[in-house]
Amino acid sequence: MPRFPAGFELAEALTVAAQQLHETLTPDTTLNTAVRLAVRLLPGAEYAAISVVERAGHRRTVAWSDELVRTAEGPGSEGARPPYWTRLWSAPVVRLADSEAEEGGDGPAGLGLRSALALRLRADKRSLTVLTAYARKPHAFDDVATRIGRLFTAHVSIALDSATVREQLTEAMRTRDLIGQATGIVMERMNMDAAEAFDSLVRASQRENIKLRDLARRLVDAHPPG
Repeated sequence: MPRFPAGFELAEALTVAAQQLHETLTPDTTLNTAVRLAVRLLPGAEYAAISVVERAGHRRTVAWSDELVRTAEGPGSEGARPPYWTRLWSAPVVRLADSEAEEGGDGPAGLGLRSALALRLRADKRSLTVLTAYARKPHAFDDVATRIGRLFTAHVSIALDSATVREQLTEAMRTRDLIGQATGIVMERMNMDAAEAFDSLVRASQRENIKLRDLARRLVDAHPPG
């Protein structure tokens, strides 16, 4: 998808972005697609990254368009998060007009990133998921960019939720199949019916303090089909 010119049709652009987001199959690919689209869609954006920020101050960058912004969002000399990020606990969006003026030479300014548009994707009591667009010139993000950013992150949030559910369902199906295979092995080797074999697996899981899924995988790996 090319970078949209100044006169692009917003609804059409967001539709294209939403389609690409919803075509992703896992949360990781959703996040990686989101940062790529953010650079192309948000007026003024040159780079983008997504990070998870915890109230305790820890943070990790989970997707980035360029190593430069991965460095910018990494822990500083004291592991502190950018001051403007703290405002995202109470506001859905925060603009950094000029990092040199507002933060001195530290953080993004030290890497030549003068402007930032930070948009909250997810929030709970313990952590925030934040999409941040960056630019090398000051005052790069205006009200239009902010409006588009908020609309875009709404689509990202929905796509991320959908991908998360799909991944959980896929993992649940894999776990069910794995436990079924392990139950079959116990049935054959211990001359038990299905209910007895499953109960035996559950008791072994509790006795060994191991998840049923992991016990089943160990059993299946130890008895490959032959």
